[in-house]
Amino acid sequence: MQIQVTVNGKKHTSEVEPRTLLVQYVREVLELTGTNIGCDTSSCGACSLHIDGEAVKSCTVLAVQADGANITTIEGMAAADGTLHPMQQAFMENHGLQCGYCTPGMVMAATSLLKEIPNPTEEEVRIGLEGNLCRCTGYHNIVKAVLAAAGK
Repeated sequence: MQIQVTVNGKKHTSEVEPRTLLVQYVREVLELTGTNIGCDTSSCGACSLHIDGEAVKSCTVLAVQADGANITTIEGMAAADGTLHPMQQAFMENHGLQCGYCTPGMVMAATSLLKEIPNPTEEEVRIGLEGNLCRCTGYHNIVKAVLAAAGK
């Protein structure tokens, strides 16, 4: 099937198998490998990206379902000149990552959370990121990073 999507501001037209997951399309066809495959069961959130401004686990969406959508991956978060998005900067400044595998999905989910709740409490951040798993950090610095980004 043919799909047309805009990814990180660039239009793409592609032929895809109807069963192709969006995460596979983004990684294998568009070669944007910042979106990670973590669990294949929608449990971890490593594959989170934005579809029309909303954080979505891309392992739960078929590429054909995204036809016509505006998609942002972690590669599209930084400015064209390389300036990091405030959430990316906050993760870096607050040591919100260790191995970094969950980080792209966390950044995407956290950015979406701040659109919904611009000044969240610590509890709201923890609840808002429940669908994204990190096996390294214990979440303390991730929550700290999201709260720091909310202050910018």
